[in-house]
Amino acid sequence: MQNNVLILDFGSQYTQLIARRVRELNIYSEIKPYNNPPKDLSSYKAVILSGSPHSVRGETPPHPDLSEIKGKKPLLGVCYGAQYLAHFHGGEVGQSNTREYGRANLSMVKEGETFLEGVSMNSQVWMSHSDTIKKLPEGAVRIASTHDVENAGYRIEGEDTYAIQFHPEVYHSTDGKKILENFLVKIAGVAQTWTPDAFVETTVADLKSKIGDDRVILGLSGGVDSTVAATLLHKAIGKNLHCIFVNNGLLRKNEYTDVLKQYEGLGLNVKGVDASARFLDALEGESDPETKRKAIGRVFVEVFDDESKLVENATWLAQGTIYPDVIESVSATGGPSATIKSHHNVGGLPDYMKLKVVEPLRMIFKDEVRRVGASMGLSATLLGRHPFPGPGLAIRILGDITPEKVRILQEVDHIFISSLREWGLYDKIWQAGAMLLPVNSVGVMGDERTYEKCVALRAVESTDGMTADWVHLPYDFMQKVSNDIINKVKGVNRVVYDISSKPPATIEWE
Repeated sequence: MQNNVLILDFGSQYTQLIARRVRELNIYSEIKPYNNPPKDLSSYKAVILSGSPHSVRGETPPHPDLSEIKGKKPLLGVCYGAQYLAHFHGGEVGQSNTREYGRANLSMVKEGETFLEGVSMNSQVWMSHSDTIKKLPEGAVRIASTHDVENAGYRIEGEDTYAIQFHPEVYHSTDGKKILENFLVKIAGVAQTWTPDAFVETTVADLKSKIGDDRVILGLSGGVDSTVAATLLHKAIGKNLHCIFVNNGLLRKNEYTDVLKQYEGLGLNVKGVDASARFLDALEGESDPETKRKAIGRVFVEVFDDESKLVENATWLAQGTIYPDVIESVSATGGPSATIKSHHNVGGLPDYMKLKVVEPLRMIFKDEVRRVGASMGLSATLLGRHPFPGPGLAIRILGDITPEKVRILQEVDHIFISSLREWGLYDKIWQAGAMLLPVNSVGVMGDERTYEKCVALRAVESTDGMTADWVHLPYDFMQKVSNDIINKVKGVNRVVYDISSKPPATIEWE
């Protein structure tokens, strides 16, 4: 793609937000690790250096070679990126007298600067660093300050190089999006052509070129990602796409039959495969979350290997992998960020499986997937479906998996999700579900003492799944749901509600 923006990741927790904000400007951006940048920079019209938990004053600070970037392409350093450009180009970075973290306000905005056009005095910005720039690099001009940070922003004369010690990508920086737009559009001249329609057109063309007349097998889940991926592939290769919907025994109540009916009207070639016994056998006695994920991933691949042999000349396995899956699984595309968890559809295939992998959604976020689906005419009901983890209820049953535990959680989940729909709350929530906890608690039903399971309900608000906050559900709704679960689901006598945000928690419990 042309008009790309390259984001070099130094390990900041906010790096993914930079990519999100850039894409909100209808500009395509990619994150690459600072220690493994692209060899060919010709397709990138601008470069952004991310923040980092590291210090440029450390013994081994992240130190990429920018000789083909600085002074040759528009460059923006954010936080660590700004300190890096100062420290290694004649400036001085020292420890701040006080840790500069949280909200601050601009006390000086240099007039006539295109970079800060439309940014008002006292504009709120978000700081997150313990070092500070004490002396600007050679050729630098100060363009912004806060009360505590004199060199909050600067530019290098004779270059399109800019640097800020605050984070424009977070919502707390009120003019952050405007600053990014000024840099990318007005200074770098990047065209704002990254739209859902453009993505569909480009992706379909790429798929046609890549796949040709080969046959592709795709695992459908009923969710947004795999459905949008299937629709893109169907546009590209038509009848050469063979979709398989696997019942892993860990789906929601009635989901296997409901999803198959849902796909009847989409014109997709879909085959249902009931492999529930195979998955449950593989999970027997396993309690560790990562072991469970890997067991499900292994059986998933085995099932597809078996099914692929029934499709003559099948060459490709398509997956609905999206960008947050990749980021969380492989540490920001192989870079310095922390790995959070593995994903069942990330990381390639074993040697014995001869199918090549194609992932048409690999570089876009969940909200972008929905916009792409809408541009192709998929229904709002389908696109509004809550995310559901690939491993299904296996990672919502803490501890080992048994058919009885699956039954209990299916019933609990069905009551919770059905109630959200009935109360008009479903579409106001990003993701909801129930967790079966590995504890029993004492209860009283009638005149009898019970010692039964506890379930936790979870409902969160989010944009892309990278961050999330818990939803304030009405008390009367919670009371009704709790009563229904305890009265109707045999084996449960206690219901709790999860009020933790991501971070520090994840959306799922495992």
